[in-house]
Amino acid sequence: MTIAPLIFKPIFKPKIWGGQRLESQLGKTLGTNEPVGESWEVADLEEDQSVVVAGPAKGRTLGQLVSEWGPKLVGRAPLFEGRFPLLIKFLDAHQHLSVQVHPDEAMARKLGGSVRVKHEAWYVLHAEPDGCIYRGFNRDVSRDEYMQAIENGTAADLLLHIPVKTGQCYYLPSGTIHALGAGVVVAEVQTPSDVTYRVYDWDRVDPATGEGRDLHIDQALECIRFEPDDGRQQDRSHVASVWTTVTRVCTCESFIIEQVRMVEGVEQPIPTGELMIWIVLEGQAEIEYASGKEKLTFGPGQTVVVPAGLGDAMIRTDTKCVWLEVTIPLPSDLADFPRPDRAALNEPTDAGLVQLNVPRADEGTK
Repeated sequence: MTIAPLIFKPIFKPKIWGGQRLESQLGKTLGTNEPVGESWEVADLEEDQSVVVAGPAKGRTLGQLVSEWGPKLVGRAPLFEGRFPLLIKFLDAHQHLSVQVHPDEAMARKLGGSVRVKHEAWYVLHAEPDGCIYRGFNRDVSRDEYMQAIENGTAADLLLHIPVKTGQCYYLPSGTIHALGAGVVVAEVQTPSDVTYRVYDWDRVDPATGEGRDLHIDQALECIRFEPDDGRQQDRSHVASVWTTVTRVCTCESFIIEQVRMVEGVEQPIPTGELMIWIVLEGQAEIEYASGKEKLTFGPGQTVVVPAGLGDAMIRTDTKCVWLEVTIPLPSDLADFPRPDRAALNEPTDAGLVQLNVPRADEGTK
């Protein structure tokens, strides 16, 4: 089978806190009036498999392609317990999400199975004027104090409230207590896990049951990092050319997120060789591959997986484009090379000198 760029059918997740902005903001066809909270764009989990919607791999699941294409899909990126290493979503918080935490390494090892560590980042696509997130604590808080706050229904009062706006990105490693605030739409990049421990749900009643949703207080208290948050985003870095600007917005052990901007009319090779995922925010473009015989057109609200083994391929922008490029950190090619002894470097010796045959000024050149 030809190795091809991939777009998958979205997996929509109805949520009590969701809305309809995935359709109005991102152009998704939800096909329902009930609240939809999530659109899973790239997923390789036990109960949820993304299915390719176009191209040579149409109809295949992501899990099948991981097995069939192997390194031609993921390059040198390690699989996550045998699965595709990332889960990509869009989230629409019409109401506050629950105050929650995800399993840390210790909990994942203890419980095993589908309980996996979950590191994630939110890139804000839309925020109402009062849009916010909650991340970490606003002061030093002990486990006992927070347990008491949960029992009193004041679990959110101790969290750091962070106003947000479009274009901001926030990293939430496992063990971070957090909640996405009402009126915010985000792109979520995360490790492939769907385990959430809720500690507080804003006294919300599920209309389907007439009762509140389940809480997971004991598990959550085992995972929470009890430390204050400074509310900052990660430092950003920029690289620019005449046609393209790349801004690094998040770096962690599991993924890197960069915002890529390209002007209209760009036509250039795609630097394949390692896995890339493009979360498309603005514009229309196409990828030409298979020696120019095949094309994939994409636009806002779509997510494109660019396999490591795509080979010679070109990107052409029909309009100005913006996307988030997600990659997996890889060890340096020089990691296994011997390094000089630091002490020796501080001791000048004849063996460390190189003779340079430079002509004197009065010798001129020949």
